Amino acid sequence: MVAADLARVQVIADIVHVDHPERAEVFANRLALFPAGCLMAADGGGYCLAHPGKLGRAPALDTVLDRLPDGPDCLYLHDLALLPQARGLGLGRAAVAELARVARAAGLPRIALTAVGQSPAFWAGLGFIETGKGGASYGTALAMVLEL
Repeated sequence: MVAADLARVQVIADIVHVDHPERAEVFANRLALFPAGCLMAADGGGYCLAHPGKLGRAPALDTVLDRLPDGPDCLYLHDLALLPQARGLGLGRAAVAELARVARAAGLPRIALTAVGQSPAFWAGLGFIETGKGGASYGTALAMVLEL
């Protein structure tokens, strides 16, 4: 992902995450803080945002971060969004494989995320396990982790 992709990221987010809206500044913030964890599907049908984080301390939705945490213990997958026509093509699996490479390169032993809506089954199919409830800003979401 590059800065020129951010307008497309916002369009996709507005379509896919109707119940969890975020401002454009959040996407730009994650790209600026950790570009290695920001991925864009080649066809523009989806994106992924991840950054070093701390287990059990997911940033609240729609929050701009001042900086990444000291002593991170995971790569936090902030968002994976795929348009309906991009689903079922293996893009989610490919994104997680790339994020695993990024995490290992950063010395992080796991990927953590907050699974919203109907997504926990998808994440479980990729090897993530439930570790508790997600943060308050995520509603009834679940915290999940993939040990690398």
